[in-house]
Amino acid sequence: MAGQNRNSNTLVVPQARAALEQIKYEAAQELGVQIPQDGYYGNMATRDAGSLGGYITKRLVQIAEQQLAGSRQF
Repeated sequence: MAGQNRNSNTLVVPQARAALEQIKYEAAQELGVQIPQDGYYGNMATRDAGSLGGYITKRLVQIAEQQLAGSRQF
């Protein structure tokens, strides 16, 4: 099933897909992880996949914190 996206996660905001893809590629570049061209992550090392997922989560939390801090007016 190489090349088929079997991701069962659904986005709450489907329009965010492009931004999430951009973050994924930026994270991979910073970490030196190669994103599979065919979209199949089964051959990726567990350490690389974990690092990538952790970095993406950290970045998304940073973005949310910045937005929350910017929306608070005292």
